[in-house]
Formats: sequence, structure tokens, C-alpha cells
Amino acid sequence: MLVDLSHTIRAGLVTYPGLPAPSIQPHLTREASREVYAAGTEFAMDTITMIGNTGTYIDSPFHRFADGADLAGLDLATLVDLPTVVVRHRDVTARSVEAIELPDTIARGSAVLIDTGWDRHFGTPAYGVDAPFLSEQAAERLVDCGVALVGIDSVNIDDSSAASAGRRPIHTTLLRHGIHVVEHLTNLAALPDHGARFTAVPPRVEGFGTFPVRAYARVPD
Repeated sequence: MLVDLSHTIRAGLVTYPGLPAPSIQPHLTREASREVYAAGTEFAMDTITMIGNTGTYIDSPFHRFADGADLAGLDLATLVDLPTVVVRHRDVTARSVEAIELPDTIARGSAVLIDTGWDRHFGTPAYGVDAPFLSEQAAERLVDCGVALVGIDSVNIDDSSAASAGRRPIHTTLLRHGIHVVEHLTNLAALPDHGARFTAVPPRVEGFGTFPVRAYARVPD
């Protein structure tokens, strides 16, 4: 069974408060295409203008480090069919996900997905307020485990509140070690704690650090 873990991108969608929403415009309408193609043949061609941080997206090392791998430099083996561990952090008062909440054993090359339930606020002003995030100790533990990717269903894997003073230690730690970050996941409650296989692949764009992905997991029947 395949479980879709991505938000739908639509014109005007605000993913991250303060960043621009995507604009979708027709380049060639179906009506206009009738003047170009044979009778009974029509097409629609559209343009989209958006920041890479739109919808459910991946951060490559280039997002944080000028000499890091960009989207075109990512190894498909670190993006496709990854053994998956889901960490539950729902209905708790603490915003930070701590190292003690991680499983004792996490296999190298895994995708670790943080299920906070915060996706219920996606697209609303509440999404950016007091959102859950990963602690520095948890990030360091994941580096030690040699994971391939870390995802979260929250607005940022770092604390993005004013109290953070612009620090982004989780992005820094993970991306420095070539561990991809996927933010704004959804529907993680539908996955088992272990046994799923996660995939999130962006287009192969040079000189670009972030881009939407169609994130999904294969769950054993």
C-alpha cells in the first residue's frame, strides 16, 4: 500500500509564513491551442512561479552550505525506498523532540520521520506559532546513527520562533553531514513505527537547494 505524505500545492498557498505563495498562470489555454493544433486536438500549458520552499519540500546540503550538494547532486539511493522509522511526538506540551524519544536502534541509511500532528494547522496562521522541532541532541544522535534523511510534519525542523534569534543548529548539523531534511510532511499517523519504505525525490536542478517533493511511503500489506 502506498501512503501519500505530501501537501497539495495550489495557487496562493502559504507554506511558510512570510515566504511568497505560488502563482499559477496559463501559458497556452485549451481554447487558444485549438488555433495551433489539428481539429479535435487541444492542450493546456501552464507556468508556476514559486519559491523552492513550497508545499512538502526537501532541503539539500546546498540550502545551508555553498559547497554542499545541490538538488542535481543528490544520490537517488539516499532518497528512494528508505527503511523508515517514525517517531511519535503527539499530544505533548514540550515543543522539542528529544534524543530520548528516538528508538534505541536506528539502522544506517534510514529515513527518520517525526510525527507531531502539527500538519493539522498547515495553511493557517497557527502553523507558524509554537511549532514542534528537533532538539540539538536528537540531531547529533541521528548523525551518529548514519541516517540518510530526517523529515517532520511541522513548519521547521529547527525552532523558528523569535527565541531562536535566527539560529538553525538542526539544519546546520544534518546538512553538514549530508543528511537531507524534508519539512511539511503530512499523514504520518498512517504509517507504522517500523517497516515502511520512504521516498521523496526532487527534480534534478543545478544551483538550487530546496524544492517540493512527492513524498510517500510503501507500507507492507
